[in-house]
Formats: sequence, C-alpha cells, structure tokens
Amino acid sequence: MERIFAKKTLREFCSKHPDSEQYLKTWFDTTMNTTWETPNDVKQTYANASILKDNRLVFNIKGNSYRLVTKFNFEKQWVFIRFIGTHSEYDKINANTI
Repeated sequence: MERIFAKKTLREFCSKHPDSEQYLKTWFDTTMNTTWETPNDVKQTYANASILKDNRLVFNIKGNSYRLVTKFNFEKQWVFIRFIGTHSEYDKINANTI
C-alpha cells in the first residue's frame, strides 16, 4: 500500500483514545507494507475485517473496542479513512455510505 489518506484522523483519534494507539500503529504499518489486490487479500491478513460494498472494509481495533471504516482503491494502492470510532459510535453510522 502506498498511501493512506487522512492519517491526521488517526492521530487525533489516538490522542483522544490513547489505548488505541498501538493497535492503530500496527494496522498502519501493516497496511503500508502490504500489497493487497482484493478485499479477500485483506481478509488473509485481517480475518476479522468485514467486507462491505464498493471496496469498503471495516477493521476491529483493540478487540473490537473501536471500528475503523476504510475505502480501498486497490489499483492505485490507496486507502481512505472514512471513520474511526467506538463500537457504539459505529452503530450510529452507515458504513456503506460514510
């Protein structure tokens, strides 16, 4: 993966939720150093990731305490952060459209 867009969103989230920082750093480093070509490739690395429509994936962070919604452009190897929040905050959004 070459680019992750909205890294600032992750940094700000970590400052509010310090217990998520190491988990998000691991996700970030893994994502930056892995080439995934399909959502199923991501599932090989993150078995608990949920595949949604339009190349969106939801990652469970810190044992599902937090949810990270992303949109992948596999051709360009870009990841867009669409949402990061607590499980209860996630329940209030539509991950397919956010």
